[in-house]
Amino acid sequence: QVQLVESGGGLVQPGGSLRLSCAASGFTLDDYAVVWFRQAPGKEREGVSCISSREAATLYADSVKGRFTISADKAKNTVYLHMDSLKSEDTAVYYCATETGPWCAYPFKGHHWGQGTQVTVSS
Repeated sequence: QVQLVESGGGLVQPGGSLRLSCAASGFTLDDYAVVWFRQAPGKEREGVSCISSREAATLYADSVKGRFTISADKAKNTVYLHMDSLKSEDTAVYYCATETGPWCAYPFKGHHWGQGTQVTVSS
């Protein structure tokens, strides 16, 4: 059974940093690319970043490029999203999801989903 569990969200001041974790079970990171999505109240869901299962190729939305870094630890079967220089507009529930295959490609679709973790950027 595929399962994804996010953690690491919380309240942070503008300009601060957070690291989100996505612990995967029921599959290995060699099987699927993994995407981080976010959804703010009243807004459409946005694909933030993706890491492929092979060669660790990465993609980023323009809104986070240069501030967020996605990485994977295959020994821990966990994907991370390190977020720097956070802004109020980064406030959202962040979800990780598998893609249906090993590569990242726009538009990100999401197949198996986690339950989400809240990130709030506020002073």
